[in-house]
Amino acid sequence: MSADQEPSTGTGPVRRFRDPAYVPVANTLGELRAQIDALDEQIVALIAERGRCVRDATRFKADAFQVSAPARQALVFARVRALASAQENAFPGLGDIVESTYRTLVAGFVASERCLFDETERIEP
Repeated sequence: MSADQEPSTGTGPVRRFRDPAYVPVANTLGELRAQIDALDEQIVALIAERGRCVRDATRFKADAFQVSAPARQALVFARVRALASAQENAFPGLGDIVESTYRTLVAGFVASERCLFDETERIEP
């Protein structure tokens, strides 16, 4: 196989980890890709559920500052980094990956929530 070709998905591995304690997750790249695709479906469904919560949270915010909620964002980033750090044995650098992913995710949700905020009206006491 040359370096400019996609790897075969139906054959066994061509490399191994030196760590004797490493436990493979699948026998072929095709099996791994199927597992990744299934995980992606679950992840997207969970992101959609998070989006529904973010949308509903808009009802509780009085202004644009509360929509962006910088203190809450900082708490979320610290929390997900800690959660990822507890899983660091799964993948080196997972804390950095998760935090940067959440920073992008939250930025997208905040931008959308700003638009959703314009679709709300104040409830008069």
